[in-house]
Amino acid sequence: MGQVADLSGAAHLELVDGVVHLDPKSAVLEAMLAGWARQHRSRFLNEEGTVKPRVAMVRRLVDFTNQYPWEWGPADGEAFIAHLRSPNRRRPIVISTGRGYETTLALFMTFLVDRRYGWAEECLERFGQVPQQIFHEDNRVAHVAEYEGQPGRRPLTFDEVQALFDAVDTRVEDVRARGRKGALTAMRDAALLKTVYAFGLRRNETRMLDLSDLRRAAKLPQYGQYGGVFVRYGKASNGSPPKRRTVLTVHEMDWIVEILDYWVTEVRPALRPGKLTSLFVTERSSRMSLRGLNKAFEQARKDAGLPPELDLHALRHSYITHLAEFDYPEKFISMQAGHEYASTTAIYTNPRELHQMGAESQVARSRWVSISSQREVMLAA
Repeated sequence: MGQVADLSGAAHLELVDGVVHLDPKSAVLEAMLAGWARQHRSRFLNEEGTVKPRVAMVRRLVDFTNQYPWEWGPADGEAFIAHLRSPNRRRPIVISTGRGYETTLALFMTFLVDRRYGWAEECLERFGQVPQQIFHEDNRVAHVAEYEGQPGRRPLTFDEVQALFDAVDTRVEDVRARGRKGALTAMRDAALLKTVYAFGLRRNETRMLDLSDLRRAAKLPQYGQYGGVFVRYGKASNGSPPKRRTVLTVHEMDWIVEILDYWVTEVRPALRPGKLTSLFVTERSSRMSLRGLNKAFEQARKDAGLPPELDLHALRHSYITHLAEFDYPEKFISMQAGHEYASTTAIYTNPRELHQMGAESQVARSRWVSISSQREVMLAA
């Protein structure tokens, strides 16, 4: 097991014998990164979501230290994380991000010190140094809490969700009243944000929805083709392909049926998407970007006067929390949300949090199921 093998990413497969490099250190670094990326691809890890970000993280540490991986020590890794979390930075990293960075760099160093890949021997022969693990149990972020999100990132209350939706609908009216361009995209943003909430979707899950993902539900014939959505790009884990699930339309959110029907049959065609299959499209007839989804929420949040720490993902948290308050079984909520473990769902269904939600006015809750009456706001251009 300790001998060099013909594994994807092995040093002897990445470095060509007999070639003299003008800058041997840079050449070996590039070969290491190419080998690590090749090893990732052999494991069917996602190129854009995993391989490229991990390689970029290694390059960041190279730039920060102005050293090469076989020259790094634990102090270099610690200094890098301390720099990124410094309060003097415009956006210091949070604890979960720091743990992710440490994990990535530790995985890279594990790859280098594994004798089966031959990089340690190559470095010793060429530079007289061998790589060492820079993150270990004593200098990595400890995982002691189930939830490490920022306190400000919380579910929205019923009133806040209502205010958000009122803001996007008002924006549609304002754009149309002024005779300005953008009425169609404003209506799209209104439908998009309501869809995120009504099905508890993540950003990329929403972005990757196609028209064919709108599904009928045998036990919900009254909703037609909007009985649920088929999520094909759910959150992956441990290098697995994206997870799939069907999210059913629940009674309390059935106002989304009329909104989606109007979007699909009348507003979306006006954007002239042609053969594009995306459910939500841009004015340039392309699939929306993740940044586009974020901007739609940020504009609505500002218009509604909601706290700046809230983000698009807060709508998903709101959906899960509100389903719990509507007294749906926890197992059903987990399946709707795509949570593998019930403990993940429990984070959003904390009894104390639900008690606070339950203390809201009955007026807010009674208004809740009437959102479908806002269809007239979306009436077209």
